[in-house]
Amino acid sequence: MVKENSQLPAEAADESIDRNSYEPAYIQLVSILKRQVASGVLRAGDRLPSESKICMQYKVSPMTVRRAINILSDQGIVDTAQGRGTFVKPIKLETASFDLLELQEIFNNGETNVSMLEARIISANNKAAMKLKINEGERIIYIRRLISHDEEPLLYHRECMIYDPQRAVVESELEVTSLRGLFKGEGSSEFKYGNLSIEATVINEEEAALLQYGTGSAAFNLEHIFYDYKETPVSWGWFICRGDKLRFSSTIGIREKGGSL
Repeated sequence: MVKENSQLPAEAADESIDRNSYEPAYIQLVSILKRQVASGVLRAGDRLPSESKICMQYKVSPMTVRRAINILSDQGIVDTAQGRGTFVKPIKLETASFDLLELQEIFNNGETNVSMLEARIISANNKAAMKLKINEGERIIYIRRLISHDEEPLLYHRECMIYDPQRAVVESELEVTSLRGLFKGEGSSEFKYGNLSIEATVINEEEAALLQYGTGSAAFNLEHIFYDYKETPVSWGWFICRGDKLRFSSTIGIREKGGSL
């Protein structure tokens, strides 16, 4: 059964918009409403007060309220139903998102070493040609790297790149700093965007020898395809990461102290 908040909660009475703040009024209103969801004043399924009541309570314009509601909707916190009002959305597992911050922390903390194992020109096999959208047999650059953290092998990276000696991206990729920059978000890149996918795998003999990990052990396969500013794939590769060195975690719902969905 939907709980309708025709009146603003009593707990909201002490909160107000600070007219002297550098934050716009609509951002402050977003924070106020998120705190009310986080503290349980507004709960899943609750209908938010009407636009006019929020305007009256916080002395803001209808436009300010609409902007705040739109942001909350974009963040997955509320949902607006035409003719029915705006409701607090329930927690759903599908809203969980995962990132690679743990890998970023590895590159930020401790000593990371990237060893170039191989870099040579080869003919693209069927799979590489398909991923890079080229003809099978065309020349590509094949690179193998081993990434260690605090002298312990962590990631085994293999990459296939479009061969074009006139492209600066080739030289930048051959430098170990470019790989580190991808994880740390630093430096310039010839890549416009990339597609990433992660799946479970098991270590084969070659990977086990390099990563000093048992053959057949669990691991993560992080595959990437990077595109240039012409929307053309220029790099396809994959990282094999030891299963005991990486875990993924996420938070759903809103924590009361600065958390988010």
